[in-house]
Amino acid sequence: MNVTWNWLKDFVDCSAFSPEEVARRLTMAGLEVEGLHKTGAGLDSVVVALLESVEAHPNAERLTLCRATTGSEEFQVVCGATNHRTGDKVALALVGTALPGDVKIKKSKIRGIESQGMFCSEKELGLAEASEGIIILPADAPLGKPVFEVLGLKDACFEIGLTPNRADCLSVLGVAREVAALTGMPLQVAPPTVVVGSGPHPQLVTVEEPQRCPRYAARLIHNVQIGPSPAWMARRLEAVGIRSINNVVDVTNYVLMELGQPLHAFDFNILREKRIVVKNATPGERFVTLDGKEHVLDGEDLVICDGCGPVALAGVMGGENSEIQADTHDVLIESAYFDPATIRRTSKRLGMHTEASHRFERGTDIEIVPVALERAVQLICELSGGVPAEGHVDVCAPHCLERPVVEISARNASTLLGIDISRERIRELLESIKLKVQDGAEDRLQVTVPSFRHDLEREVDLIEEVARLHGYEHIPAKLSSWSADSCTVPEFYERITALRYALVADGFAETINYSFVAPAVWDKMLLDAADPRRNTVTLLNPLTEEQSVMRTMLAPSMLETVARNLARGAQALRLFELRPVFAPHAASDREHPALERPALCLAMCGRREPEGWAQSAVMADFYDLKGVVENLLEAQGIARVDFVPETADPFWHPGKSCLVKSGNTVLGAFGEIHPEVAENFEMHVPILLCELDLQAFFRAPVVTRKFCQLSRYPNIQRDTAFLVDQNISAKKVLDTVRGVKIPVLEEIVLFDLYCGQGIPEGKKSMAVRVRYRSGEKTLTDDEVSALHQKIVDALIRVCGAVVR
Repeated sequence: MNVTWNWLKDFVDCSAFSPEEVARRLTMAGLEVEGLHKTGAGLDSVVVALLESVEAHPNAERLTLCRATTGSEEFQVVCGATNHRTGDKVALALVGTALPGDVKIKKSKIRGIESQGMFCSEKELGLAEASEGIIILPADAPLGKPVFEVLGLKDACFEIGLTPNRADCLSVLGVAREVAALTGMPLQVAPPTVVVGSGPHPQLVTVEEPQRCPRYAARLIHNVQIGPSPAWMARRLEAVGIRSINNVVDVTNYVLMELGQPLHAFDFNILREKRIVVKNATPGERFVTLDGKEHVLDGEDLVICDGCGPVALAGVMGGENSEIQADTHDVLIESAYFDPATIRRTSKRLGMHTEASHRFERGTDIEIVPVALERAVQLICELSGGVPAEGHVDVCAPHCLERPVVEISARNASTLLGIDISRERIRELLESIKLKVQDGAEDRLQVTVPSFRHDLEREVDLIEEVARLHGYEHIPAKLSSWSADSCTVPEFYERITALRYALVADGFAETINYSFVAPAVWDKMLLDAADPRRNTVTLLNPLTEEQSVMRTMLAPSMLETVARNLARGAQALRLFELRPVFAPHAASDREHPALERPALCLAMCGRREPEGWAQSAVMADFYDLKGVVENLLEAQGIARVDFVPETADPFWHPGKSCLVKSGNTVLGAFGEIHPEVAENFEMHVPILLCELDLQAFFRAPVVTRKFCQLSRYPNIQRDTAFLVDQNISAKKVLDTVRGVKIPVLEEIVLFDLYCGQGIPEGKKSMAVRVRYRSGEKTLTDDEVSALHQKIVDALIRVCGAVVR
C-alpha cells in the first residue's frame, strides 16, 4: 500500500512530526514501512525564473537562447523546447543540480554559446513519464523560490507492507487512523457533501444473491463531460502507482485509494433495459473484461448484469461492453460490498488480481459503501459538470450492519503481555483507533468491533491491539523460567525415523509432494469406477483443478515426480515419500476425512549401479526393489513376511509385482508399473514402485533381537545341489532348511538357480550352502555330515528334491 505524506495530512495534521518519525512509529506498530521515497528531495536548486528574453540561437535552428532572472541573479540558458516565450515563468535547474536519473547540471557550451543551467520539463523532474515541453509556471509564482515548494509538490511516499489481516489500512483513511492513534493527533474526516440531484432516481437494482452481495448502492449522474483529470488528482494517483485515464475513472480510483472502497462506473446508456441485476454467472458463459481478455465463467462466479447479460465481474473487473467512453454522458456509479470468499475464489480461478479484488478478498467496510458513493458523486460533479439524479439506490440487509461485541479483561491483558496495564489505559488505546468501548463487569471492557476491522474477533485480538498501540518497545524483555524435563519419543516416530535412515542408506532421496491431486489421476492409474480409493475428500477452495482432492494413495504423486525428473534428463532415480494419505468416512461423505493414515511409497528406475567405467550397465529390476523392501523389513525386525504374486490392482505389471503379507494382513505391494500407466504419465522406461500401509506395517509381529557372543570356533560349510519342480519357490526351500531346527546352523544361502539345457522339463536346479558353527566347541566332519543329512532328507521329503 502506497500513501503520500500530503494526502495523509488531509486526514491528520502530523506536521509536527517528520515523515521518518511517522514511518518509524508505523513500523513499530506492525505496519512495516518498507520504503520512504521523497519527491523533490535535494531539488531546492530548481527555482522559479522569469524569461526576460527568448531569441533564436545564432548557430542552431532548433534551439533558443534565453535570458532568465531569479530576482537576484541573471542566467543565460540554451533551450531545446518550443513552448516558451518572453514573460513566462519556468523551472530553472541551476548549475550543480542533480536531477532524477542521475542527470547533473553543469555549465557548458552548446553550439558555441555558454549555457548556465537548464529549463526543466515534468519528465526531467520525475513528475511524469513523458512531457512535450518545459514546465510553464503560474504567473504569480515567486521568483527564486524552489519550484517543488511553490507548486506544493514536495512530498514523501510511504511504501507499507501490510499483512493480509489489515485490510483496513488499504486506504489513506485507514493509515491516517493509525497515524492519529500513534501521534495523538485528532483524525479529521469530513463527511462528503451530498450533491442534491434533480429528477427521480430509477429503482434499477435487483440483488438475487444477498448472501454474496449483502449491500449494493448506486447513483446515476447525467450530462457528464469526459475529459482529463486536473493535475492535482493525476499527480496524487501517479504518486501511488495508478495511471490517470479520465476524470470519471480517475475519481473511482481516487476514492478507492482514499477510503478503501472499490467503485465502478458504467456507461448508463449502454446498459440494456437500463437496470442492474446481481446474480451468479451461468456455467460456461463467456465474458470479456476491461483488459480485453475473454473468460469462461462458472456458477460460483458472481456477476453484475444488465437486462441481458454480464457487464462486470463482481469485485474483480468491469466489462468491455459497459466501459466509460469518450462520448459517455450518463454514468452509473456502483458501490457495493461482496463476500470475500466469493471474490477470492473467482480471482484465483481466473488468475486475475486487481486493486478491487485485493480489497474485497480481505474484506471491505460495509458501512462506508454509501459514504464512498457520495464522495465519488461529489468529485465527478465538480470535475465533469455532471448533474446527479435525486436520491440513490441502497439495497442492504439490516442484519449486515449489526456489529459484534468482544470483551477484554485488564487482568488477562496484563498476564498475556507481561506488564501491568490498567483498564483505563486499555480504553484509551482502543478508543484511539476508533473502537467503541463501554464498561463491563469487574475489570472488563465491552468493545464494539467496527465494520472496518474484520480481524478483531476474540479477546486476544484486542490484546494484540493494546500491545502494538502501547508500543512493543515499551514491553520489557524477560527470560521465561523453564525446566529441562526428559521426554520419551513415541515409538511410532522412532520407527518412522528408522525407515528414513534405512532408505537413505540404500541410496534413496526423500520427496515431499502436495497432499492433493487432480480427480483425473485415478483414470491414469486405471482404477475401476467402483474402487474405494476414488472416494476422495474434496477441497472447498482448491488452488487449481489439478489440486482439488485429497490423495488416498501416494503412487500418483510419486509417478508425477518421477515423470518430471525423467523429462528433465534424469536417468537413474531412487525416491521415497513418507506422508499421510486421506480417505472419507464413507463414499457418501466427501467433506469429512477419516484420521490420516501414514503411508510409504518408493520408486526406482534406471541403472542398478551409478554410471562409471567399472560399473555394470544392467538396469534395476523387480528383484532390486524386493531387496530394498527386505532391507526395510529387516531394519524394522519384522519376520514371517510372505511375498505373494497375486496383486489385483490394475496399475501393476502382471507377473512382475506382488503383495507383501504378514499372515493374513496385507502390508502393501510392489513391482513394476503397468506399461499403460507409465504411458499415461508420459514415461517410456520401466518404473518400479512400492507402496506400504505403515499402520499395518507397524502392527506386524516384530522379532526381538538379542545379542549373541561371537564364536571363537571355526565354521564348516556344506553345499548341496538338487532338482525340484518349477513351482517350488526359493522361500519354501529356505523355510524347509530352517525348519529342521539345528542349533549350530549359522547361515543358509541359495547361491545357484538354473533352468535350461541339461535340466528336465518342468524342473529347475537349485543349490544351497549351509554354514555350521558351534559356540562351545569345534565341530567334526562326522557331526556336520550327520546334521546336513537331516537337511537333505527334509528337502527330499517336503520339496520333492532330487539330489544331483
